[in-house]
Amino acid sequence: MDTKKKQPTVVVFSTPTCPHCRTAKRYLQSKGIKFTDVDVSRDAQAARDMVRRSGQQGVPVIDIGGRIVVGFNRPQINRLLDLN
Repeated sequence: MDTKKKQPTVVVFSTPTCPHCRTAKRYLQSKGIKFTDVDVSRDAQAARDMVRRSGQQGVPVIDIGGRIVVGFNRPQINRLLDLN
């Protein structure tokens, strides 16, 4: 019997020049978390969507199953993804 929980949808709103964005994406990759990377510097609609979801213009903003993490907050990311 497989007791592994399904991973929530993860979206990382980022820009190519943001060092915290790169750190967050590397961290998710190191944990085997699949995510969609959205470059808000190239997509104005995505940038508006990010602000609507988070109330923030800064990146990274990480949407984990509809729960928003502003910045690279490792403890909050771990809690929402049930990581150790």
